[in-house]
Amino acid sequence: MRNPTLHDVARAAGVSYSTADRVLNGRGGVAMKSIQRVRQAIDDLGYRRDITAANLSRRRSYRFAAYVPPGDHGFFSAIRRAFQDQAEARAGQRISVDLRDGLDGPPADCDCAVLAGAGQDRIDALIAGDVPVVALVTDMPGLRAYIGIDNLAAGRTAGRLHRIAHRGRQARVLPVMGSAGLRDHRDRLAGMAEILGAESLLPPIEVQDNPDRMRDLLGHALRADPGITGIYSIGAGNRGLIPLMRDMGENRPFVVLHELTPHSRAGLLDDLIDVVIDQKPAEEVACALEVMKAIADGETPGSVTITPAIFFKENLPGVSA
Repeated sequence: MRNPTLHDVARAAGVSYSTADRVLNGRGGVAMKSIQRVRQAIDDLGYRRDITAANLSRRRSYRFAAYVPPGDHGFFSAIRRAFQDQAEARAGQRISVDLRDGLDGPPADCDCAVLAGAGQDRIDALIAGDVPVVALVTDMPGLRAYIGIDNLAAGRTAGRLHRIAHRGRQARVLPVMGSAGLRDHRDRLAGMAEILGAESLLPPIEVQDNPDRMRDLLGHALRADPGITGIYSIGAGNRGLIPLMRDMGENRPFVVLHELTPHSRAGLLDDLIDVVIDQKPAEEVACALEVMKAIADGETPGSVTITPAIFFKENLPGVSA
């Protein structure tokens, strides 16, 4: 059964299409009796406005700002590319995305802003402004919506993978955090602790998502404790982890890390890491733009939870059987 149209509403209310359109868009110049008939017809027919079509007919434009951390961080590079690709693909919807590194406030004529992976202390200026802000990757209090994975569940998943890999022997898993100041990293660690328990989880080290710091601190930890049987890399900097695993050869620990980047993909193919939990950045960005459009159109969208992909060497995209 087709959805009712505004023409159906006009016929049911006994008014012209232009009158029904004026009522729907609140443009005035319509008698109260006609307004009531149109509203009643809308309720009776269950009419729902096609906002996308209405915006296209009015040549509505959307201006969004996206704040993504700078640098050659593999995951955030993928986020930036996804925003660029989506902006090109949605040019017909009159969507423009202003990619920004700093937090100097959104443009004055911005309809909505999205903030990817920043700490709470860096977003006060955006929250205080008049532009609505949504969170991407890391859920942050005070923002309009969150688009990303359930990081607590992601940590539980990593814990379950380590438990399976260690079946029949005691696990001694070292968590490697980017920063304990990031909520997504804290949630992932908490989720893993729920599954493995304190007896199997070593105190985490923090590498600030820096490959050189990862190489130095993780290398020191592995030399100091040869009994480490597993590693859970919660954040980034894994370009420093993979060479360490190559040097250890067959004696390396079982490794679970986040995000399918060129480096983690190569690590899987070379049997230097075991599992990648990927939060599908292209899907996250597409959902974020839909949420931002809805907010700009005056709707109240909810948060969107992305189901992550679990990659092993054997199921990598583009790898034949």
